[in-house]
Amino acid sequence: MSLLLDPADSALSPVPAANDPADAAARPAGDAATGAASVPEAAPAADLPRRSPHWVRERLIAGLEVALLDLREEDPHAQAHPLFAANLPFARIELDAWNKLPNRAAPIVLFDDGAGLAARAAATFARLGYADVALLDGDLDGWRAAGYELFRDVNAPSKAFGELVEAELHTPSLAAEEVQALIDAKADVVIVDARRFDEFRTMSIPTATSLPGAELVARVRELAPDPATRVIVNCAGRTRSIIGTQSLVNAGLPNPVSALRNGTIGWTLAGQQLDTGRLRRAPLDIDGEAPAAQPRGAADGPATATPPAHTAHAVSPEARAAARAVADRAGVRRASLADLDRWLAEPGRTTYRFDVRLPEAYEAGHLPGFRNVQGGQLVQETEMHAPVRGARLVLADPQSARADMTASWLAQMNWEVHVLDGVPAEAFSEHGPGDNFAAPVAPPLAADASITPAILADWLAGDAGTRVIDFTTSANHVARHIPGAWWALRSQLAQALATIPAGTRYVLTCGSSALARHVVAEVKARVDQPVFLLEGGNAAWFAAGLPAESGDARLASPRIDRYRRPYEGTDNPREAMQGYLDWEFGLVEQLGRDGTHGFRPLRVRD
Repeated sequence: MSLLLDPADSALSPVPAANDPADAAARPAGDAATGAASVPEAAPAADLPRRSPHWVRERLIAGLEVALLDLREEDPHAQAHPLFAANLPFARIELDAWNKLPNRAAPIVLFDDGAGLAARAAATFARLGYADVALLDGDLDGWRAAGYELFRDVNAPSKAFGELVEAELHTPSLAAEEVQALIDAKADVVIVDARRFDEFRTMSIPTATSLPGAELVARVRELAPDPATRVIVNCAGRTRSIIGTQSLVNAGLPNPVSALRNGTIGWTLAGQQLDTGRLRRAPLDIDGEAPAAQPRGAADGPATATPPAHTAHAVSPEARAAARAVADRAGVRRASLADLDRWLAEPGRTTYRFDVRLPEAYEAGHLPGFRNVQGGQLVQETEMHAPVRGARLVLADPQSARADMTASWLAQMNWEVHVLDGVPAEAFSEHGPGDNFAAPVAPPLAADASITPAILADWLAGDAGTRVIDFTTSANHVARHIPGAWWALRSQLAQALATIPAGTRYVLTCGSSALARHVVAEVKARVDQPVFLLEGGNAAWFAAGLPAESGDARLASPRIDRYRRPYEGTDNPREAMQGYLDWEFGLVEQLGRDGTHGFRPLRVRD
């Protein structure tokens, strides 16, 4: 594709990127002067390549690679989108593209709701080296006008798949009232929560133990060694409890197994109390030796306690064999490191690499180039981590069980998925959170275009005309921000600047300064006053012990950067929770109308 770009836009270089909780791309120390490129000059939308909705749909059905990217913020994305549309907000393209779209020859199709973000994004993708970028003809309305299905919420493919699994395999479940009765009767029952540990800590079913999805087959026998003990799997809603329960059924666990029907939502709607702040986790050792079985003996403590350390854990031969058998029945393929090297050299295919263990185990040692996504979350949020539908997935786990169970579900979701075999222990040579993946950055700012927190503090104390604009997430901003700062969305920059009172200078910030540095040139193009970047962003300001405030008094953009999930937190309206369940109940019918999924739930045990 041919786009008119400022010459400065081509001056990109790879540098380490870090996973900042606020921005997910913190800069290394001393790199504050590297920053924003000139504003990409988007070609007129009429001059850009276009793909029809029919072309995209046929490619999905054929299993060919395509990344259908929704450039809107997460909340509008969650209101309506094609089934396999992955949300990559316009603001985050420079931060996320190289990790989420590792093959820069993959076909990319961009859309929004007609606001022009897709055309602007096309210029950015071209600047980052992507060669096959087109706009979806008609944007979202074009998909709708073609008569194709639109889905609500986030992670719609995975949630729809979970509903199909339950419908076709008749996954056993118990109502909240039945589970409460078992707890009250002190029955021989173990409740395991398949969500991430941080979700479990927010709210949980009484007596439950945190055992995230990919850990279930690997670890549940330690919590329920007696085959007569009933095992109940819960999540917040439906998907992860269905997949977790069916995993145990597929793996041949001899215990009676059931899902908690409708998860913590169903528990709340039944008028039953949830626990909060619990820390109960399956015990994990430090040196890889399996601890003694502790039925219902997971460690717990007060909400202020430090969670137990998680590192390598010896999975039993029985669990490994069971997981391998399930993966084989599901059509999971095996690969060596040599296979992987060959695939990574192929220009025509996208290959994703994931380590599916818990973060603590990953940090203790992982393969270079492998990103950490817990197995249960990879099944639950596939399009977030692998937005190129039709790509190849390669999973790593030195003890195989977690990768095998994760891969078994991805194969049923119509992915080409491989599990690495025969990898020597010494190959897991990298340590830490794995945040040093290459990410593009723009050319350096002028030497005087970035300032320290101390300078900003002096300016705020002595000049009422200094305007601080914060591009972190709205939740982070409301929780804590620099006094006087305005919050804004990059995707709505023009509207935000019209809302913020004119100042004598503008200082841009975010969690780490990584996102803000990409906005400097865009603000400069719209104001006459000087524009500066706060070195290190909000994190540096707070680390310096400078004042902070909270609240939503200065929002220059609507809070649409994150969709409020009806299954998160403890203060959701009953109507929202029930509406979410009703939507999930209708997903199987909607899948049938859509016709692009290729899902094939397998009854892997007769």
